[in-house]
Amino acid sequence: MKLFFREHALLMAVQVIQFFVILAIYWLDGYRHLLPAFYAIFLGLFLLTGYLTYHFLSRRKFYMRLTNELTSLDDSFQTTEATPISQALDQLLKDQYKQYQTRIKALESKQEEHLKFMDQWVHQMKTPLSVIELIAQNLDEPDSSSIREETDRMKTGLNTILYMARLRTIEQDFHIKPVNLSKMINEVNGENKRFYIRNKVYPNLLQQKRDIIVETDEKWLFFILSQLINNAVKYSKGKSNRVDISIYEREGEAVLEVKDFGVGIPETDRRRVFDPFYTGENGRKFRESTGMGLYLTKEAADHLGHRLELESKVGEGSAFRLIFGTTQNLTAM
Repeated sequence: MKLFFREHALLMAVQVIQFFVILAIYWLDGYRHLLPAFYAIFLGLFLLTGYLTYHFLSRRKFYMRLTNELTSLDDSFQTTEATPISQALDQLLKDQYKQYQTRIKALESKQEEHLKFMDQWVHQMKTPLSVIELIAQNLDEPDSSSIREETDRMKTGLNTILYMARLRTIEQDFHIKPVNLSKMINEVNGENKRFYIRNKVYPNLLQQKRDIIVETDEKWLFFILSQLINNAVKYSKGKSNRVDISIYEREGEAVLEVKDFGVGIPETDRRRVFDPFYTGENGRKFRESTGMGLYLTKEAADHLGHRLELESKVGEGSAFRLIFGTTQNLTAM
């Protein structure tokens, strides 16, 4: 309705001015009969109102379509009245929709090619890194340890790129099955053995007497836990020599907690630590931070239906809790 009045405001103003101009001409010519003049104005306004009413009612759907927001792109194919301007708008929207779809498909195709290239490139880079590690084993210390330390960092970076590429199609990459959390932690600890030794920070496993089995994706859980442990060790180096990894149940939900006793996260950064490429105050102190680890962790947890909690205090450390829903906690044997 507002759009209709805004569109015809000039027409109504011109009509009113026209009535007064005609009356002024007759008045200046000596015509002094007011009743016929007012009757003529009334007829003019009545005809104008009738025209505007008919115009609005016949194009009401058209104005409603222009006013209401589109809920989906398919709404562009809605048809309104068979008036020329409505048909022209329908055709314009259809043409724009077709161009948009063509452009989107082209971008999706390029993106898919880029992701495939990244995936292949990461796998290709892992082979020479493995060869370098084998060569480094035959070297004397400390050269051997230095080279293997750098190759470990490169592997971590390559894995981050690989999982970032997979995140775009994460729904197609899921394989949900029962996973024993204790065994998963042991696998992650074994994979990061040299990382612990190099930083002189060691894992301390705390768990209930019985194993907890949850329903999740094993590969993505391995990545999530690796990222949490990697951050805990990195921000504990030089301040603490242990990281607590706990498994327990809370209100029927399984909880996997990684707690460090390092520098902690400032309060101003806690709400943004899961944003992509955000490194915060600690990221500026620890130059290796990319700002993508926690972002990928949060995204993967959300897609898996897990919750991620953060508790931290500056100077005392941080605790990240991965919480599995009651339906995902299969059994506690």
